[in-house]
Amino acid sequence: MYKQQVIRRIFLCFFVGLLYPFSLLAQHTVAVSAQADTSSIRIGEQIKVELSAAVPAKQFNSADFRVLFPVLPDSMDHFEVVARSALDTTTLQDQKILRQTFTVTSFDSGHWEFPPLKFEVYGTAGSNSYDSLFSQPLGIDVNTVAVDTSKAFKPIKTVKTVPWNIWDYWMYIAIGLAVVLIALGLWLYFRKRPKKVPVAVRPSVTPYELAMQQLKTLKEEKLWQQGDIKQYYTRLTDILRTYFEHQFGIAALEQTSEELLQNIKPVTKLNQQRDKLRALLAIADLAKFAKLQPTADEHEDCLHKAEEILEWTKPKVEPVNEAANEKPTV
Repeated sequence: MYKQQVIRRIFLCFFVGLLYPFSLLAQHTVAVSAQADTSSIRIGEQIKVELSAAVPAKQFNSADFRVLFPVLPDSMDHFEVVARSALDTTTLQDQKILRQTFTVTSFDSGHWEFPPLKFEVYGTAGSNSYDSLFSQPLGIDVNTVAVDTSKAFKPIKTVKTVPWNIWDYWMYIAIGLAVVLIALGLWLYFRKRPKKVPVAVRPSVTPYELAMQQLKTLKEEKLWQQGDIKQYYTRLTDILRTYFEHQFGIAALEQTSEELLQNIKPVTKLNQQRDKLRALLAIADLAKFAKLQPTADEHEDCLHKAEEILEWTKPKVEPVNEAANEKPTV
């Protein structure tokens, strides 16, 4: 009796020792499967097929490990893939469960087999290892709709016309009215808006008035009395040259005295003051460039000549015809 118990224990230990490596191997393998939520549908109905892969957590966290799920085409034998979900990962004890769900339908009646699907596993036994796993096939029954042949067949119904309702088009009507109102408002606005008449802007100060003001300022500054002879004659000639440019269109500021005297010949009024202008420019050039010291009388005489030239050549002011502006009396 005692020997039998000893033999039983030895045999049990030997059996457990044989199963232990297989249990360790099972903990380090990847298990794949395919499950359908039903095995029987009517034609055109949908069925959900879930693909899953159970991976040990340690193996899943390895940098070289990868599991590639099968790529299902949109159309297979007797089956059509309607939708597919993203890959989802959950943790169950010491395993990682990868799942992906496909929505499938069929329009062929009969018993069809959903084919085994191939999973590709990399890095199970090293960085370069590769293995292929297949899911089990799924049998699906696709049934037709039961027809009661004992009853008479009903005729095909004609197409019904839906009665027209204005409220079905209220948005389009509102948009059309808004466009018409906006177009009408813009037309009225541009029609009644007064037209802009260009107004001739008359300069507030004429070239003659500006030159006379500058001569008055030059006289009040008393430059030659303070010994600044060159500055006095420079200012005096610049005032005249600027006046000639603005009043007669002569580029006087860019010309020498001789050139200026030649270019004023076409301007009758200005050419009539040619001798006065020549005498003024001659004294001014000698004072500016030859350091001539004119007398006090010559200073005053040059300023007086400039004023006379301005007075002689100033534009005439046309009298306003008041009779033309008066309204006729009846």
